[in-house]
Amino acid sequence: MTIRYAVAGATTLAITMLSQPALADAQLDSAMKNPANWAAQAGDYANQRYSDLKQINASNVGKLQAAWTISTGVLRGHEGSPLVVGDTMYIHSPFPNKVVAVNLKDQTYKWKYEPKQDAAVVPVMCCDTVNRGLAYGDGKIFLQQADTTLVALDANTGKVVWSVKNGDPKIGETNTNAPHVFKDKVITGISGGEFGVRGRVTAYDIKTGKVAWKGYSVGPDNEMLIDPDKTTTWADGKVVPVGKDSSIKTWQGDQWKIGGGTTWGWYSYDPKLNLMYYGSGNPSTWNPKQRPGDNKWSMSIWARDVDTGKVKWVYQMTPHDEWDFDGINEMILADVSVKGQKVPALVHFDRNGFGYTLNRETGALVVAEKYDPAVNWATHVDMKTGRPQVVSQYSTEQNGEDVNSKGICPAALGSKDQQPASYDRKSGLFMVPTNHVCMDYEPFRVEYTAGQPYVGATLSMFPAPNSHGGMGNFIAWDAGTGKIAWSKPEKFSVWSGALTTAGDIVFYGTLEGYLKAVSPKDGKELWKFKVPSGIIGNVFTYEYAGKQYVGVYSGIGGWAGIGMAAGLENSTDGLGAVGGYKDLAKYTDLGGTLFVFALPSN
Repeated sequence: MTIRYAVAGATTLAITMLSQPALADAQLDSAMKNPANWAAQAGDYANQRYSDLKQINASNVGKLQAAWTISTGVLRGHEGSPLVVGDTMYIHSPFPNKVVAVNLKDQTYKWKYEPKQDAAVVPVMCCDTVNRGLAYGDGKIFLQQADTTLVALDANTGKVVWSVKNGDPKIGETNTNAPHVFKDKVITGISGGEFGVRGRVTAYDIKTGKVAWKGYSVGPDNEMLIDPDKTTTWADGKVVPVGKDSSIKTWQGDQWKIGGGTTWGWYSYDPKLNLMYYGSGNPSTWNPKQRPGDNKWSMSIWARDVDTGKVKWVYQMTPHDEWDFDGINEMILADVSVKGQKVPALVHFDRNGFGYTLNRETGALVVAEKYDPAVNWATHVDMKTGRPQVVSQYSTEQNGEDVNSKGICPAALGSKDQQPASYDRKSGLFMVPTNHVCMDYEPFRVEYTAGQPYVGATLSMFPAPNSHGGMGNFIAWDAGTGKIAWSKPEKFSVWSGALTTAGDIVFYGTLEGYLKAVSPKDGKELWKFKVPSGIIGNVFTYEYAGKQYVGVYSGIGGWAGIGMAAGLENSTDGLGAVGGYKDLAKYTDLGGTLFVFALPSN
C-alpha cells in the first residue's frame, strides 16, 4: 500500500521508509509475546523452548491429569508439536501431512486440510514419514509437505492462499522440516542427504510465495551467497575471512553437486542482529573414501542475513564427516556467562557429541566439550583450529572400504538428533534429550543414480558399553563451562523435545511412552504419565480461559522407531536403527494421538 504525504519533505521520508529492511511480522510477534500462545515450534525466535506460564509448577505437577485427546488418524512417527494462537490449535500429522484447526473451547474442528500427494515420495524419505510442524504468520498457517510443496493456508478458513514447489522428489529431494517465519519471509530447507541432494535454504515472500533468496550449503561462492572477503570463519584462534572458493576447493571434481549438506533442522533468529542461524547436514556419500577433502560447508553452523541471505559467518564442526554426524540440530540463542563475562551466545548440541558455544555476533568459538562421556571418535576439539582431534581407531576412512570400524560412539544418529533441547532462564542451564548409543560402521563403494539411495555404508547400533545399560540420558548442561550439571539415565534414547517452564519444571517424553516432569535443579522426577505410543514429539504448553495446559504427540517412529513404523526387521535396516532398538516393541506400539494435560478443576 502506498501512503501519500501532503507535507514538505514527505517524499524523502517515504523513500527512506521504503528502503528500510522489512519489519518483523506483527501478528507472529504479538502472538509470541503472549505466553498463553504457542505460536512457533520453539515458542520463540531464540529456540529456547521456555514458557513463562507457572500455574502448573513443581509443587502441584504431581496432580496433572489428561484433559483431552485427539487422534490424527495416522499411525507413523509424530514429531514437532501443534501451534496455539488465541482460541485455536493447529495440528499436523506425518505423511500425508494433514492440518486440522481445533476450537479450544470444545475441541471441535474449525477446518481440515489434507493435501493430495503422490505416495511415490514415501520411499525417498530417509528415516520415516515424519513432519516437524507448522509455522504461523501474516494470518496464515504454513505447511511444508513431504513432496516439497510449501503451502500457505488462511488461518481462519484453511483455504490455500498460495503454494510453491521447493524441490523435486524424483531426484530424492523431500521435506520433513518445519518452515520458519522470520520478518516478511517464510524460510525452509531441504531433506535428502542420503540421496545425493545438494543442501540449501530458501526464503519465500510471506504474502506471495515468490523466492526472495536461495543459499546453498556447498558449491560456488555466489550460489552459497558467500562474500569471500566479508564472510568469516574460525581458524588460527580468531575470526578470519573464508577466502575465495572456500567450498569448491575442499571437494574432488564435481562431487559437491551431489554433496549433501541438507538443511532439515530447526532455525533461530536474532532480530537485533537480523541474523538467522541453522545447521547443514552430512556430506554425501557416507563412504568418506569417495569424497576426499573437508567437504565444506557440510556439517556447519551458519549465520545469514534474513533480508538478503548473505552469510555473515560459518563454522564447520566436523570436516570430512566420516560418521554421518548431521549438523542440523537447533541453535539456541541465549546470553551465557563464560569466565565471568556475558557472551551473546549460540549454543548447539551436535550429533557428533560435542556441545558448542559460539559468539553469535562474530562466530568466535568459545566452548566445545563432550556432552556424553561415551563419545570416543575424537579426543577433543582444538580450540585454535576449531577442528575435532580424530582417534584413528574410530576413523571409518582410515580403516578402509569394506572394513568394519567397531565401537564408534556416538552412532550415526548422534548423541542427540533433531529432538530439541530447552533453556532454563532461571538457572542458565540447558535441558538436553540425548542418545547414549554406539555403532559399527562399514563403508562400501556406491554409484550415484538420481532418486536412488546414495549411502555407501552398513551400520549396526547398540547401547554405549560400560555404562548404565540404557540408550539415553536427559541432562542439564552448563554452556559456559562445557560441563554436565546432572544426568538422568533412560532405558531408550530420549527422542522428545524438552520444555522448561517458569513453574520450575522440565517436561520431556520417552520412546516407551512416558511423559515426564522433572526438576531443572537436579533431575528429580516429579510426575509421569504413560501414553499408548512412544513419544518423539516436542512438549508444548499454552493457556486457555485462564487454565494452563501441557501437550505432546504420542506416536512412535522417526529414526529410532523406524523399525516399528515401517515394519522393518533386518538388524541393519533403517541405517542400523532396527537392530539397535529391537526391544522397543516390547514396551510400546504404533499410534497417532495428541494428549493434552491440565490440573484438576477442583
